[in-house]
Amino acid sequence: MPEIPELEHIARLLSDRLSGRPISNIDIQKPIVIRLPREDFEAGLLGAEFTSVERTGKFLLFHTNRDSVMAVNPMLTGRFQWTSGPHGKSKAHARTCFTLKFQNSEEDFGIRYIDERYLGKVYLVDADDLDRVPVLNEQGPDALDPSLDQEEFLKRLKRYRGQVKNALVNAKFIAGIGNAYSDEILFNAGIHPFTKISTLPDERRIELYEAIHETLNWAAEIAAREIDQQVDKKPRDFLNVHRKGGDPCPRCGSPISEVAPNRRVTSFCRTCQPS
Repeated sequence: MPEIPELEHIARLLSDRLSGRPISNIDIQKPIVIRLPREDFEAGLLGAEFTSVERTGKFLLFHTNRDSVMAVNPMLTGRFQWTSGPHGKSKAHARTCFTLKFQNSEEDFGIRYIDERYLGKVYLVDADDLDRVPVLNEQGPDALDPSLDQEEFLKRLKRYRGQVKNALVNAKFIAGIGNAYSDEILFNAGIHPFTKISTLPDERRIELYEAIHETLNWAAEIAAREIDQQVDKKPRDFLNVHRKGGDPCPRCGSPISEVAPNRRVTSFCRTCQPS
């Protein structure tokens, strides 16, 4: 699942390369991901221009010059891919859901939305109606939103009594953190993922807040460098613990533990994250 570090860079890439170019063709191959009638999606975008692409939580919001927004929730396996250029793919992926072509000196210039499991959801709404988009209208503040300062974070955290990892991946608490980076955040904070929030003293809660920002900012720099211009790339090899079960912990050398309660893999170091 793409999370803040990847999506931050991908949003910038898409915005830089697509903005101001009219959409000249729309080819819908798998309409299941599009949450409105095909003809409305086509009519709403054909001839329109994206003015910017921004990230909020795990959503990508494509703003148009028609005061509308294409809101994309890629979920577990959704991603974009260039159709041409040095990082593009001339042959469409078997799981391509739709392709947008743009007026450009490159005849085939465009993007594809690909989804291996067809779990992603794509909406097209008026800019004033973003609150109609499911999940987006329920999520809490973005994890990197400046308004989510330490005081507000601690205030929101008091509402939760369950396990700390469950809170981090709950978009209603804060948005943009998923399974991979919750593992990294908790490793950097030295907190066991299954620790009950109610048992965390104030100083540990502050360390958790600081670890969120330190981890996401650290990872965003690396992800941007490794993705470069390849919007379909999701680098994760550089992570310290996530999906590194059995490998030595980069801090203490103990084997990294990996468990999968509720089919969600959780990776952590029992020595560095005792409680």
